[in-house]
Amino acid sequence: MSIIVADHLEQTYLSAGHPLAVLRDINLTVEPHSLVAVVGPSGSGKTTLLGLLAGLDRPTRGTVHLDGQDLGALDEDARAAFRAERVGFVFQTFQLIPTLTALENVLVPLELRPGGRRDGDTERANELLERVGLANRTHHYPAQLSGGEQQRVGLARAFANRPRILFADEPTGSLDTETGSGVIDLLVELNAEAQTTMVLVTHDPALASRAHRVVRLKAGTIVSDERAA
Repeated sequence: MSIIVADHLEQTYLSAGHPLAVLRDINLTVEPHSLVAVVGPSGSGKTTLLGLLAGLDRPTRGTVHLDGQDLGALDEDARAAFRAERVGFVFQTFQLIPTLTALENVLVPLELRPGGRRDGDTERANELLERVGLANRTHHYPAQLSGGEQQRVGLARAFANRPRILFADEPTGSLDTETGSGVIDLLVELNAEAQTTMVLVTHDPALASRAHRVVRLKAGTIVSDERAA
């Protein structure tokens, strides 16, 4: 059974009073435990698609089923609770809370779960920061971290609640080649070890080459869908 199902998905915005179609009739299924890269030129609708699949936005038309749940049947609060329990998200711009340390940022999704923090959460957050190479930066604030370090905190935070599904928007887009390579290796390792389904938007050919499947968008439509040999 597919863990992500997008059916006749469309998204249209008003631009200067005129409708602007960003996504057109997107049909996409993703199998559990797979690593899918979504690629295409700027403006092709990649980030919009990612937001719809993650339930961060509602489509103009069509449906998204995530881990068996019809996201359209949930109100905003219910979608947020669903994401807190099952979904991780890595933002291109990090989205770290500036007044929290690296450790506290990683703990945020654990605090947002139903029931809040549990025994062992701090230990897990520390283990994740160690895994991304930041064991000695746990008490540093975002302003004290480099861009690459902030991205790795974001990655640790995304895995904090052991998500069944991880969405990432350009996870290597703002990183230098060496740091980006390390993030790619980490994503692939975590996909294999945790069996987390991943959908990654990227312009990075090195990241796309490590995916099980590459979905290419152009002008809001899927123009190719290729699986690794």
